[in-house]
Amino acid sequence: MRDGGNGKWRVLLTAVFLSHFLLSSFSQSLTRQQWRDSLEVLSASLKQDPNNIDLRLRKAEADIQLERWDYALAEYGRILRADEKNLAALFFRAYVHERQKHYGQAKADYDAFLAIEPLHLEARLGLAHVLQKMGRKSDTMDELNHIVQMFPDSADAYAARAAFETEQQQYEVALFDWGEAIRLKPANAGFTVSKVDLLLLLGRKREAREALDALVSHGTPRGVLKEWYDRIR
Repeated sequence: MRDGGNGKWRVLLTAVFLSHFLLSSFSQSLTRQQWRDSLEVLSASLKQDPNNIDLRLRKAEADIQLERWDYALAEYGRILRADEKNLAALFFRAYVHERQKHYGQAKADYDAFLAIEPLHLEARLGLAHVLQKMGRKSDTMDELNHIVQMFPDSADAYAARAAFETEQQQYEVALFDWGEAIRLKPANAGFTVSKVDLLLLLGRKREAREALDALVSHGTPRGVLKEWYDRIR
């Protein structure tokens, strides 16, 4: 299998857990210099209005974009001292803690968030990811099962569980979950090639080709999938 065996699945698991929600929550179109300029303006504004929570959230966003993790944590701490139930601060502080490998603190923030907003898919995926990072395999699987039960129409929920099952070498159940993720999002190339990687690992080339052909039928250019088609020969 490509990319170092289980390491590949661990990377995939991380990507699925973080989800597109988190990655698109910030304005990725801004350059690093524009973020610096924004940070300077926001810092000046906060000197004039230090109790403005919206300004602090926006400054923390800029801090994250510039990977100023300690500064972001400080901003979220100030916000939460003023409003301990501020969901944005809890969610993104958990993310920052995770980036700094403060997994226990990240878990505490996700737990606090979910106590207020239990039906939040991205926070539940974040919690599952933290549990996985903490080496709590049984708790990770329990949380992933819970997520799928809560969000049966979410392709990301099935994909997250599939990635973890693949890492745990539970290949047959992983194939089922990849299939469910693809059923819900048939044009998602990432889901299909993840399933194809697993099918090729198991030597099931005919099924792998069928999965690739189905993806092409949903609009993915065949040339993009050349690497996988070549591995089927």
